[in-house]
Amino acid sequence: MSALVKVDFDTWQALQQLYSDYAAAVDSGQWELWPEFFTADGVYKLQPRENHERGFPLSTLAFDSQAMLRDRVYGIQETLFHDPYYQRHVVGAPVVREVDVQGRWHCEANYAVFRTKLDGASSVFNVGRYLDIVVNTPQGFKFAQRLCIYDSEMIPNSIIYPI
Repeated sequence: MSALVKVDFDTWQALQQLYSDYAAAVDSGQWELWPEFFTADGVYKLQPRENHERGFPLSTLAFDSQAMLRDRVYGIQETLFHDPYYQRHVVGAPVVREVDVQGRWHCEANYAVFRTKLDGASSVFNVGRYLDIVVNTPQGFKFAQRLCIYDSEMIPNSIIYPI
């Protein structure tokens, strides 16, 4: 694990806001907000820890543009049929691991997602960590890359909503 990188308070606050706003958006069911957290060529992957640690590219979900994320939103809203559920993210504070020569922040944060089906109790749905590359744009901080590395190889038979 690399050493912590010191950042000024305004940057840390903006990163914290990005992470909090992301969780609030995907928990609210306002799926059209999700792609707006990414750059036009932003990458989003949901990948098991074992594959990530071994350098295997196979991901459960993989999107490499904001347009692909919008397509997923369309699928969630219009074409996917599933037993509806609510989800709730609990996200740790982002830790800046590196600021690269291009001025991009490489951040990490632990997450837990709980799922509540309309007719049942809440349960732990997915747990892992985000490995992100964040960039500053004229619209504020956005994800250039979000890797959701989940710990368990056992996942529900379908993951509909963003993690």
